[in-house]
Amino acid sequence: MNLERISSLRRKLSEKDLDGILVSRPENQYYVSGFDGEGFLVVTSERALLFTDFRYIEQAKKESPDFEVVELEAAVSPFKKCADELKSLGLRNLAFEGHYLTVKSYEELKSFLDGIEVIKTDGLIEELRTRKDEVELEMIRKSQEITDKAFEHILNYIRPGVTESDLALEIEYFIKKNGADGLAFHTIVASGPRSSLPHGRPTSRKIQPGDFITLDFGAKFNHYCSDMTRTVVLGKPNKDQLEIYRIVLEAQKRALEYIKSGVLGKDVDKVARDFIEEKGFGRNFGHGLGHGVGLEIHEAPRLSQKGENPLLPGMVVTVEPGIYIENFGGVRIEDLVIIVEDGCTNLTKSPKDLICL
Repeated sequence: MNLERISSLRRKLSEKDLDGILVSRPENQYYVSGFDGEGFLVVTSERALLFTDFRYIEQAKKESPDFEVVELEAAVSPFKKCADELKSLGLRNLAFEGHYLTVKSYEELKSFLDGIEVIKTDGLIEELRTRKDEVELEMIRKSQEITDKAFEHILNYIRPGVTESDLALEIEYFIKKNGADGLAFHTIVASGPRSSLPHGRPTSRKIQPGDFITLDFGAKFNHYCSDMTRTVVLGKPNKDQLEIYRIVLEAQKRALEYIKSGVLGKDVDKVARDFIEEKGFGRNFGHGLGHGVGLEIHEAPRLSQKGENPLLPGMVVTVEPGIYIENFGGVRIEDLVIIVEDGCTNLTKSPKDLICL
């Protein structure tokens, strides 16, 4: 698997007339090498090097057999060690991740690479990561299975007097106890009027009858994330709650029916957005329809008004329209799907009809 990814990266470098790249972003390092300790990679047409210190040498050799492992020394700059290894290769240039490497590290790197041009790149490896292979898809499936089970589990805990923080803690406990590495992101639990906050962190607010309760959470399994949102109501919903919920659910349904390989992210967003606007709530849907999910919880591609790139088979994205009304509450419904040629495969199995507890 690592050899295939190294080859794909080398093709990218060749297309952009780059002789090599320094990979320091942890997610990209793991994607290319399988190593999840501290360090960095250098990949050229001839060599694949993994630089790390004494603490991770044994781990690096086991996790990254396709890389030459170079031990860093505490008294020597890691970038000097890197430069020493590259001197014999006759590189014209070396790319680095401009969106991740600090200015201080860039200046230090440049000072040791005398005669080698240091070139900023953005999103080069992230672009490779957008289309998941079968191994990655299986990890995401398992991650979402845990997340669906967590939703089923937490429904039994929602009752008057329980706090948002109580629910978030129980979700985290269940996810970790059921095989996940941990949470994919900080769990969102927002109840009552607070459910109008798209990213409302859980508080000590106690759940009350009549509340909308928005639950947005995900697991991480073998480094890969999942993401889902459901909004439930405690007790009997009122007319306005039912109306908003039905609009969001229909908007999501239309987007899921439209999505397939070849369509632009912005066009999928438009399908849901136009329907919500038609119903008079356009100003209450202020975020994009969805985002890519993989090693990171938010990655390319984007399903938003700025989503100019076509969706392709193997991409994994969320579809999550919402309506948020200040001092009233809000609804978001989010599924995780795999793009296929003629549509999508929905990984989220939790029910979407309004659950009244």
